[in-house]
Amino acid sequence: MTRKELVAGARRLVIKVGTGVVSRADGRLDTRRVAALAGQVDELAGSRRHVVLVTSGAIGAGMGELGLCQRPTALPQLQAVASVGQSHLIGAYDRSFRKHGHHAAQILLTREDFNDRARYLNVRNTIDAAFAMGGIPVINENDAVSVDEIGFGDNDLLSALVASMLGADLLVLLTVVDGLLDAGGRVIPLVPRVTAAIRALDQGTRSARGTGGFTSKLEAVAMVNSTGQGAVIANGTTPQVLRRLLEGEVLGTFFAPRPRKTRSRKRWFAARTTRGTIAVDDGARRALVERGKSLLPSGITSVKGAFEKGDTVALADASGRAFAYGLTNLSSGDLAKVYGLKTHQVRRVLGQAAYDEVVHRDNMLIRE
Repeated sequence: MTRKELVAGARRLVIKVGTGVVSRADGRLDTRRVAALAGQVDELAGSRRHVVLVTSGAIGAGMGELGLCQRPTALPQLQAVASVGQSHLIGAYDRSFRKHGHHAAQILLTREDFNDRARYLNVRNTIDAAFAMGGIPVINENDAVSVDEIGFGDNDLLSALVASMLGADLLVLLTVVDGLLDAGGRVIPLVPRVTAAIRALDQGTRSARGTGGFTSKLEAVAMVNSTGQGAVIANGTTPQVLRRLLEGEVLGTFFAPRPRKTRSRKRWFAARTTRGTIAVDDGARRALVERGKSLLPSGITSVKGAFEKGDTVALADASGRAFAYGLTNLSSGDLAKVYGLKTHQVRRVLGQAAYDEVVHRDNMLIRE
């Protein structure tokens, strides 16, 4: 399928709005931009599409309301500013949606909502119920209670996790630049795959009031692409950007998905916080990626982090780059005793606690 067919055919979309898109130069919330976005979302909803907004801007809105010229650095002050700004942010969206006959269904999330299976499913059910009742889900990180250890870091990651949770057809990241630029400063309209060469084009830019840069956007894109979902990075200040995108106009950069969507359960455990990293040798990596095998202790070269049986771990190659995620059958303590050993040796060391596979193929998601 072509870019136009993939984008125009998207029926369930997650749209992430960056802080710079909904903020004025003085840091206050740009209510006219919010209203313009709401009008475009209403058009998409009227065409029988389900649209979720993941919006930044609470801290920026709070800074404007409190008259702050600089973003606070201390966590308690950041959380207080976010708590002030969030009410103004959701209020602006709700007033704008009401003009079109919709309500803003506010959903504030933390990292633990993705780590816990029951909470994860409950969030997904809430979003589906909001669609059924004519609401537009408006999602943000619960900045007032999140801390660095359990936070998302930026809403690029949050939007990718929401898109994966819902099995969305398309993730749209609206920022204040026109897309991914090549070395000559021209927008690249299509990226078949996020490779090392594509990551090398990272512009390292971020807005003065935002937290995400292009690095986080490329990671978010790679995450959804690997589970079979397309993504676009485009300029959210472009007039009617959403309508024009969905009509097939070539705006921004489109990142092509894998041909098939990943099963829901695999998307869940890949969304969980990783508790450690298991490094593997080249032979094990090829067996996992090219031949669809499970990970055995013999192919492991090192173990980092403290994790228990059933936790999500990253699988890294010899260079240290994570290429897969999965549920481990062994704790870090047990694995430290047996990695590099053959199966019969593992059974002698661990006895009844032994597993032939450290990560079974059915509990693994390859991100290449």
